Formats: sequence, structure tokens, C-alpha cells
Amino acid sequence: MADTKVAVVTGAGSGIGRAVALGLRADGYSVAIAGRRVEELHKTAGIACNGPEMLAVPTDVGRPDQVHALFERVKSAFGRLDLLFNNAGIGAPPVPMEELTYEQWSAVVAVNLTGSFLCAQEAIRIMKAQTPRGGRIINNGSISAYAPRPRSAPYTATKHAITGLTKAISLDGRADDIVCGQIDIGNAVTPLTERMAVGVLQADGRTAPEPRLDVRHVVDAVLYMARLPLDANVQFMTVMASKMPFVGRG
Repeated sequence: MADTKVAVVTGAGSGIGRAVALGLRADGYSVAIAGRRVEELHKTAGIACNGPEMLAVPTDVGRPDQVHALFERVKSAFGRLDLLFNNAGIGAPPVPMEELTYEQWSAVVAVNLTGSFLCAQEAIRIMKAQTPRGGRIINNGSISAYAPRPRSAPYTATKHAITGLTKAISLDGRADDIVCGQIDIGNAVTPLTERMAVGVLQADGRTAPEPRLDVRHVVDAVLYMARLPLDANVQFMTVMASKMPFVGRG
């Protein structure tokens, strides 16, 4: 077990989280997968893939008690933690800002921002205390933090905040060999982006389809970041479909 690296992936019941969890497993990691949908977590764990078995821990990352329980399970099962991929995230309905409810805003903040903070906090506690000391945290940001879509205020605001959290963790973790980077992903092919292939609202009011990239390129990018020694770090990386409307005016 001491020679096997250990990772936690949140939001691992589908999409990018599932793909990255499987990629880390194939790369030799013992992986604890977290998410709110129990059946989907077990589907991820049951997908045939070379590597150690996965530990599926149903978790609402917006709940401090559940996040604490997740990392206690990891510490008990594996004895250490080398990597946290803070991936869990949700959005709010794409309606005009004045129509959003407090509950809709709060739900996005709880998962995207508070959840990332709580998971990072628990990971840091383990990483500081273990031998050898240290580890890596990778936050899943978003291109939305730099170029938001219309009607995306809660999601965009929390992804802006993730950038600040990434920098703060990087500074606060230095003395204990804990490094933190961020990956900003543009239109990976997952069930959540299927609507983009049909057409989504653009800044000029048009509805237009957007190019997407294969999720395996996201996995490759995360693996590159994860494989670096702790004296090297990718602070920010953007992985995107080359022709998506992001750079310039589209």
C-alpha cells in the first residue's frame, strides 16, 4: 500500500469526474470516489479498468459532516492521501439573474465553492500529518470564470472564487509541500454538454452550437498535472475545444 498513490475525486458519478477517476485508477492510483448519487458512484467503480479497486463514498460536499466522514474513510482505508481532484460542481437554471431564487444561488455556492474549500481543508490536514509529507490539490475551475455565458451568475461567480481559492491554497501549503493547481475546461464531451452540440445562448443573443473536445484530453491533462513531483506545479491550465467561442469575439 505504501507504494500506491491515493487520490480522492469528487463528483465522480459521471462526466469528467468519472473519466478522471478511471484514468487515475489505470495510472495505478487507489481512488476514493465521492458524489451524491449512490447508484452512479457504484457504476463508476464497476467499470472494467486495470488498477486497484475503488472506494465509493456517497458524499454531499456541501455538508461538513459528510466531507469529514469521506476523508476519515480515506485515511482509514489507505493511510495517506496524495491527490485531491476537486471536481464536484453544479449550475443554476439559465434564467435572468433577477429570477434566480436565494435557494438556487445558495445551492451552487454550497457545492462549487464551499464544497471545494471543505474538501481541500480535510485533504490538507491529512497531507500535513503524513509521512512523507505533502500532496497535490487540483481544482476544476472553468472557462466561465474568464468568459461567462449569459444567465450564469451563480456558476460564474463561484468559478471566479475557485481561482482565488487555488492561489490561497498554493500559498498556505508551501511550507508543508502541498501544491495546488487549477484546470479550466472548455466544452468536454459529457452528458452535461450535449445541449452545446445542439445550440446554446450566446452573448449577442443568438443560439448557436459549440464545438466540444473528447474528455480523454481532460484526463490526460489531469494526469500530467498529477504526475509532476511536488517541487513542480501547473498553476493554471486551460483545455478547450479549439474553435469554441472563448478567445477574442468567438
